[in-house]
Amino acid sequence: MSRPAIVQSDRTILLEVDGPGYIEARDRLAVFAELVKSPEHIHTYRITPISLWNAAAIGHGPKQIVDSLRKISKYAVPENIEREIFDFASRYGKLSLIRSGEKLILESTDPFLLRELHNHDKITPFLDAPLSETRTEVPSRLRGHLKQALIKIGWPVEDKAGFDEGDKLEIKLRKETESGEPFELREYQREAVECFNAGRGGGVIVLPCGAGKTIVGICAMQTLQTKTLILTTSVTAVRQWIRELVDKTELDREDIGEYTGHVKEMKPVTITTFHMISHRTSKKGPFPHFSIFDRQNWGLIVYDEVHLLPAPVFRVTAEIQSKRRLGLTATLVREDGREDDVFSLIGPKRYDVPWKELEKQGWIAKAVCKEVRLMLNGEKRLEYAVAGRRKRYRIAAENPRKVELIRAILERHEKANVIVIGQYLTQVSKLRDELDAPLITGKTNAKERDRLYDAFRKGDINLLVVSKVGNFAIDLPDANVLIQVSGSFGSRQEEAQRLGRILRPKSDRSMAHFYTLITKNSDEMEFAAKRQLFLTEQGYKYIILDEREFDEAP
Repeated sequence: MSRPAIVQSDRTILLEVDGPGYIEARDRLAVFAELVKSPEHIHTYRITPISLWNAAAIGHGPKQIVDSLRKISKYAVPENIEREIFDFASRYGKLSLIRSGEKLILESTDPFLLRELHNHDKITPFLDAPLSETRTEVPSRLRGHLKQALIKIGWPVEDKAGFDEGDKLEIKLRKETESGEPFELREYQREAVECFNAGRGGGVIVLPCGAGKTIVGICAMQTLQTKTLILTTSVTAVRQWIRELVDKTELDREDIGEYTGHVKEMKPVTITTFHMISHRTSKKGPFPHFSIFDRQNWGLIVYDEVHLLPAPVFRVTAEIQSKRRLGLTATLVREDGREDDVFSLIGPKRYDVPWKELEKQGWIAKAVCKEVRLMLNGEKRLEYAVAGRRKRYRIAAENPRKVELIRAILERHEKANVIVIGQYLTQVSKLRDELDAPLITGKTNAKERDRLYDAFRKGDINLLVVSKVGNFAIDLPDANVLIQVSGSFGSRQEEAQRLGRILRPKSDRSMAHFYTLITKNSDEMEFAAKRQLFLTEQGYKYIILDEREFDEAP
């Protein structure tokens, strides 16, 4: 293998893209480093404490990480980097929470560390008096708060204190779905569930959209045989979970509850939304629906799309650390930087598989990602020149010339099933009229959304315009072209979700096409480059064309 990486003393790693060793090096780095930027020829990664602790949690110790760096590095790995990797990665496991009878104990392999924590003003409020040089009692109600406080000062806790069993619930998987198709777990789904169970009941599974994260959640429920609360992103996602549970398990529909603004059912399996849980009538008022966490003796709480978990739900999660917690996500990146809260309160990464690996195995569709750049003309160019920064971004995002380009893409993919997605309601409303296509926004009622999604699935319509509400939980297996006309600034998590809308494998094994339309020489290019990071770190080739080249490109 050629050595395409340069490891630098500031914890960054430069990776040459064009050499034969790139793919192996990229896959090694994905385990313990974060991609920072990805221009054409050199990609930049960064090693962080969280990236090292996530690697440690799935069995990659400091020696393995250093060995990986040595194998891919063109030059000697700086000595300070090797020392820092050993320092940070070996911190995982030095502090553990355990049970001793009825007591919750913080245990350390280092008595000096425990003494230091007892003198730390951020930690002492969560500790009782020492029991010995290596053990301190912790009030059970402060279990999550202590873990959260410790990770903020650089000390992750391995939680071995166990969990409440919850009320029993018999859950059997079907051997075939309601439509009569055989149902069995894919190998990587089985591995993901096994890794979650080996993690003692708390942690995050990272899988691509379209790879069956919902199935992993259902199988975790079946393994534990317990009452379950599921938190997800939208009413559409709630109903998708209900459909999957009915289709893949022998649970009676009467045992599955929807808890939303429309229906408030409390059943042995209850599914609700982040918005519902975090809703309150005033900024400083109470959260009236938090009590859902206490209304049943849950044995498992599933956090779907855990990278979107709002801050208030972290707050209540800190109070319920005795419940098993499963996070499901396509990316661990959070735009608010709270990856440490996911690690400490939901759990570390337990399983991850590269998107391109599942593509190679045929479990998700092959995809081509293209960014097409077009000019801003006439009065709009002048309006852009004199506008403030935020206004400039919107002017570029709503470039009227994007409509012509969309028509050209639709003509090229005449027989495809196409989703057009945008950030701004005025923009998608205009596209609805220009393209004579159905529109789904946050204001579209759930019944109408379900009707349109169902019509798309059946082939009655093959073009949908959606607002950002379409980022999540659209189960449209035959969508094979997505046109992104505007996005949420530099959101990598949004890019993950949008690409995922078209990655379900197609019955005809056709290619998926992901188009991003960008105004040339504008602020929109800067934010598109940030979103592009996600596609690059997953191994997708990202083709950049201007509008003239698009006409000539295959």
